Amino acid sequence: MTTSLEALSPIDGRYLRYTASLRPYFSELALFKYRVQVEIEYLIALSEIGLKGFEPFTDSEKAQLRLIYQEFGKDHGAAIKEIEKRTNHDIKAVEYFIKEQLEQLGLGAKMEWVHFGLTSQDINNTAIPLSMKEAAEQVIFPALEELCAELKKLANTWKDLPMLARTHGQAASPTTLGKEIYVFAERIEIQIQQLKQTVWAAKFGGATGNFNAHHVAFPSTDWLNFAHGFVSSLGLSRSRTTTQIEHYDHLAAYCQNMMRVHTILIDFCRDIWMYISMEYFRQRVNPGETGSSAMPHKVNPIDFENAEGNLGIANALLDHFAQKLPISRLQRDLTDSTVLRNIGVPFAHSLISIHSIQRGLGKLLLNESAIAADLNHHTAVIAEAIQTILRREGYPQPYEALKGLTRGNNTIDLPLIHEFIRNLNVSDAVKAELLQITPANYTGIIRFEA
Repeated sequence: MTTSLEALSPIDGRYLRYTASLRPYFSELALFKYRVQVEIEYLIALSEIGLKGFEPFTDSEKAQLRLIYQEFGKDHGAAIKEIEKRTNHDIKAVEYFIKEQLEQLGLGAKMEWVHFGLTSQDINNTAIPLSMKEAAEQVIFPALEELCAELKKLANTWKDLPMLARTHGQAASPTTLGKEIYVFAERIEIQIQQLKQTVWAAKFGGATGNFNAHHVAFPSTDWLNFAHGFVSSLGLSRSRTTTQIEHYDHLAAYCQNMMRVHTILIDFCRDIWMYISMEYFRQRVNPGETGSSAMPHKVNPIDFENAEGNLGIANALLDHFAQKLPISRLQRDLTDSTVLRNIGVPFAHSLISIHSIQRGLGKLLLNESAIAADLNHHTAVIAEAIQTILRREGYPQPYEALKGLTRGNNTIDLPLIHEFIRNLNVSDAVKAELLQITPANYTGIIRFEA
């Protein structure tokens, strides 16, 4: 048996403890299981529409048929792989496997209804979006929501902690640490809402999407209505007009939506990396860990770097899927199938990244004194506040007056600003108002639901 040390990809080796939850959705065994599920449910649905020569299954027979995919395991997957050695076609191998199962259940007389009128992509383009939908809903969305909740908790904890903001890397109007964290929570939350509105589309319509075989065999049957109902029963939406394959526009939209999530998380990782570099945060030291092979003092922000790297890999793949899958030569070429075999890979890198960010957040130790020192060192940031109040009072050229005092002056401090205020030709009340402004209290409106 292959060990994690022998795995070709780190998602099945080094990071298996984070990605194992995706195996029920994206392994080859899982793909076989989903294909079997679609075939079985189609067979049952087909039996219920009154086709000549196809008596409906009894409730007991339906239950037995559903057990084929509900109890699908490694032995079943191995059996399909053995059949595939003969057929050199994985969907045909699934069909033959199901027929063998029907024989064993004493339902061999109905086995020619298996895969009736279908082409491979009726199964693949239904099984794969079903697996993606369930993986997203049961693994990815909960992981993102958990991360979002953690960010909101930190945002609430640090909601009132004043912090120097930076625009273009330069000191700017103060903010609070909590608000800056909440920016990311809100952005991610919006994207999760959009992700949950994803249309999980399936293609189901025969060899070139027109139900040719179905219609020629049973011309009086409303195959369009049947297909809509069948696909809906699986929790999917049937694409109405297709070629041999699903056009993948909705899948591309999901990929692009996930890319936005990942881009937001990359942005977050880089900001936290910068805050650690600025010593706004220190990191909890775990005994036995090494930060650098050469420099014993180092505690590197490896979790956020790991996340950033994995998010980049995920986005590169998702971008390829979004650009490639909606394109196919005429009615179909095989490139979509080749690409879709890797659909679980960006899910895995996404999950690794989320875990890395959570691990990194758990190591953060707030260095409040460094945050306060940086804020107090840049007293000039209250120049905006002073000149705005002076504008309100009709003071002549207030911006220019403050610019002359503060621009490029790294030595300016609060006493110097106070001296400037006292010499202004304004009322004592306005001077008193201006003298109350400090970098720590000039943080604006900080209001969010954490």
